[in-house]
Amino acid sequence: MEKKTITPIQKRFADADILGHVNNVNLQHYFDVGKSDWFRSVLGVEDFWEGEGIITAATRTSYLAQTRLQDEVAVETAIEKVGTKSFTLAQRIVGCDDGAVRAESSSVMVAFDFTRQVSIGIPAAWKEKMEDAL
Repeated sequence: MEKKTITPIQKRFADADILGHVNNVNLQHYFDVGKSDWFRSVLGVEDFWEGEGIITAATRTSYLAQTRLQDEVAVETAIEKVGTKSFTLAQRIVGCDDGAVRAESSSVMVAFDFTRQVSIGIPAAWKEKMEDAL
């Protein structure tokens, strides 16, 4: 992950179970926060819900170590692959103190026209920025 965004995560009490572990569903929320940060930082786009946007087509996640409520963590996000209509983001949840990887995820994202409800080619301006971030 050479060119990446690093997004600190603020955990909430409700993120953890009775044993103090952050629930795996909430780790997926953390990955989504990292994606949103990446979209803003790399693509310079805030509003993805009208006109041209991005949807998630597939996600694969591996849970490698426990994340506890008291752990300070961040999400690292980097682009892994750019296609014609889709791209792949690689993400890791890491400990801020030790850099240990707690979970990692790979997501296939698709450019989408929300008005027509169809996939589209990645807009040229986005694709250029994505390729620069590889």
